[in-house]
Formats: sequence, structure tokens, C-alpha cells
Amino acid sequence: MSTTAHAPAAACAGHPAASYAERNARYWRRNLAVCVFGSFTTLVSLSMLLPFLPLYVRQLGVDTQAAVIQWSGIAFGATFLGTAVTAPLWGRLADRFGRKPMLVRAALGMAVVMSLIGVAHNVQELVALRLVAGLVGGYASASTVMVGTQAPRERAGWALGILSTGALAGNLVGPLVGGLLPGWLGIRGTFFAGGAMIAVAALLTIIVVKEDFHADTDAQTGRTRTTAPTDRRIDRAAVAALLVTAMMVLLANMSIEPIITVYIGGLGVDGDHLARIAGVVMACSALGSMLTAARLGALADRIGSWNVIVGCLLLTALAMLPQAFVTQWWQLAALRVLMGMTLAGLLPSIGKLVRQSVDERSTGQMLGYLQSAQFGGQVIGPVIGGQIGVALGLHSVFFVTAVLLAACAGLAYRVRSR
Repeated sequence: MSTTAHAPAAACAGHPAASYAERNARYWRRNLAVCVFGSFTTLVSLSMLLPFLPLYVRQLGVDTQAAVIQWSGIAFGATFLGTAVTAPLWGRLADRFGRKPMLVRAALGMAVVMSLIGVAHNVQELVALRLVAGLVGGYASASTVMVGTQAPRERAGWALGILSTGALAGNLVGPLVGGLLPGWLGIRGTFFAGGAMIAVAALLTIIVVKEDFHADTDAQTGRTRTTAPTDRRIDRAAVAALLVTAMMVLLANMSIEPIITVYIGGLGVDGDHLARIAGVVMACSALGSMLTAARLGALADRIGSWNVIVGCLLLTALAMLPQAFVTQWWQLAALRVLMGMTLAGLLPSIGKLVRQSVDERSTGQMLGYLQSAQFGGQVIGPVIGGQIGVALGLHSVFFVTAVLLAACAGLAYRVRSR
């Protein structure tokens, strides 16, 4: 189910020592298409609960407003925490047993857990199931490992950009779907629908995705890591800089999320429309990223990933600053679109460099660490943003985030110069 039984004849006969990427050259485009669809559907299912999560928490027996807000935040963040913890493990197992089994495992696990969330009896079960969804899921993370290791090196930036576009589209569409389905299916029925969507992705993954994986030559083991002549020395400074930058991407995007509704309220938006407009503004960064992710990934293939990373970090810092001075909500929305457009070039470029920084047998594990860094930023960003907003004022969140991005650009430039 997970791999083909033997290498393609051409690879075996003409190139007995063909690498994993070379043997899977015939499959990477079809696998990319399935991974984009699967990442889209799984992230739609995970993010669609945003509009009705407080309602579900209240339905599960939480009474006070403060407790509803607290439990909603815990339940939402639990999935990202779970994914951050287990992404390196799944990446290591992908190196050992193949990429396709990890995709199937993630899709089936998330389909089951998503359906179980619809039958939760109390808020503790909701949080536990959201955590389990992160621990056993991670389809988008597994897709990054597959695409990042199968796509040709000269096309890796473009391929990861396309994959990123699918994930961003899922995060954008999810809340919109979540605003409609509960009215038709009820809150619990919406979770069953989400589980069904992921089950479709699982079926496509099982049937359509192909992989030629040889456990004896492709698997990461202690023996092969130390004796294989093709191993390269890891540039630890470069990898550390890439992981920090990946964390900053999500941290910058999420730092304003806890206070964005309050910030928009201070711009004179009527209370009756506040939640809807806040949702639109939140979605704008994902919209901007969808517009440029593939193009910037292809640009990284042409001019170099480090150049794109440094440029995008500086441009994102510049796009962050004017958000502190807006007087209308639509100005903030436009700037968030611009910020999303500049952020979009970072993850594909980082993923490509991570692949090039380590030996092929370790790529899955290292891309797993990259996913952990991203989800770590998604967890840390709202916490930092909320604390800065309370201590220094709402406008300070934009200034501090811009300074962090500029500092990260300086780090990336220094590593590139080395």
C-alpha cells in the first residue's frame, strides 16, 4: 500500500545507485497534486471550527464568558502544540519507512479524530481530542516531507510554493465553511463533514500517490549515516538560522491575532459588524500569500533561496510598521494582504534550503524539525503579541514584530555571506 515493490526498470538497469528523488521523478507531479488537495481539505477541517468554537465550548457545559474564552484558546492551540511535538518523529519515520505511509497515517488518523470531536461530552474531551489530532495528524507536514524530497532540486522552491498555496487556501476557506455548515448540519454534524472530507483525501492518497522507497538504501539508520559516502556535513549555523526564520514567519503572522478584534474596534467599527470584519482582516494575510507563494518559490529557484529569504523578511518588516498607524479597518486589511504577499516567499525557500543542507536520508527528519519550528511560532506568536499588547499597548505589537523580522533578516544575511 505504501510503496512500490521495486524500482523502475530504467533506474535499476541504467542507474543502480539512483537516489530517492531520481527514482521518484515520474511520480512527484501527481503526488504534489494529491498533497495540495489533502493539505487543503485537512486544514479546512481544522480551521473551520474558528467561527463556532466558543459556541461549542458553551454547548459542552462551560458557563462564564471568561471560561469560554479561555477554553476556546486552549482547544484551538492544542492541535498546533501536538503537531509541533511530533513532527520530527513523523519525519524520522518517513526517512525510515517511506513518505507515503506517513501521509496515509496522518489522513486516516485525522479523519477518525475529527469525527470523534463531534461526539465530545465535555470541554476536557474536546481539548484532548484536538491535542490528539495534532499528535497523530499533520498531513500538511507529511506532504512537505514528500514534496520536499521528491521534487527535483531545481524545481523544489516552486513545488513547495504550490503546496504552501494549498495549505493557505485551506486556512482561508476553513472559517468561511465553518460559518455556513453549522446552520445546515449543526455543530456536531460539521465535525462529521470535516472527517468525511479528510477521508476522501485519505482515499486519494492510498490510490493515487506512488512512491519507490527502498528500505535498505533509503532508510535512515545509524550505520548508513556514518558510513555512506554521499553524506554531507550539516551546516548547523545555517540550519539553526532557517529554523528560527521559519518560526518567525508564523510568529509575525499570528502576533496580532489575540488583539486584532480589539484593535479593529478602536478604529470605529460598529460592534454588530466587529466579528465579521475581524474575520475578514485575519484572512487577508492568507489571501496575500496565496497570490505570491508559487511565484516567489519559483523566484528562489532562479536567484537563490537566501536572497529571497532576506528580501522577504525586510519587506515584511516594512509592511508591518504602517499597520500601527491605520485609521480605517480597510487600510489594515490591505496592509495584511501586502504582508501576506511578502511572507509567502519564506517557507518554500526555507524548505528548499533545508533539503539541500542535509543528506537525503535525513531530509524527512529535518523537514519535521522545520514543521515544529513553524507550529512553535504559531503557538508562541499569539502569546507574545498578547503580552506586548497588555504591557506596551496595541501599536507596540507591530513595532516589536517588525524589529524581530529585521533582526532575523540580518541573521539570514550573515549566514548567506558565510
